[in-house]
Amino acid sequence: MKKVLICYDSRTGSTEKMANFIAEGVRIGGCEAELLKISQVKSEKDLAGFDGYIFGCPTYHRDMTGGMKTFLFLGDKAGLAGKAGAAFGSYTHSGDAPGIIFDTMEHVFKMKMISLGSFNLLEHLVTTNEGVRSCQDYGRALSEELNRP
Repeated sequence: MKKVLICYDSRTGSTEKMANFIAEGVRIGGCEAELLKISQVKSEKDLAGFDGYIFGCPTYHRDMTGGMKTFLFLGDKAGLAGKAGAAFGSYTHSGDAPGIIFDTMEHVFKMKMISLGSFNLLEHLVTTNEGVRSCQDYGRALSEELNRP
């Protein structure tokens, strides 16, 4: 069974909830999902051994959090080229962070990114039925891409 690592940062808990719902979708899609807060990742070795990666961060002042920026430097050292990837995050007004993360994964890390693009969700929608389903669908889509022959 293919394994997906979901690493995230969360300021208010909304992005963490998204990470959990996305992990449910990964499992529904037939892959294993492991969740880690970015603060738990101490070296690039902690990122080894997965088939796919989903990184998440809320938008904070129209940007990623400082912790996510530091985390991405570890990701750059991890040799993720060619691996499947996706990016997500919650926001209240601008929603810029997931796109920045997605572009970094695609253009700097040279990962094979999900065809859906980055996934943004307004914080107040995260725990609605539509929000939960959207998160699950995003995780399932990465699993389905990983499981294609």
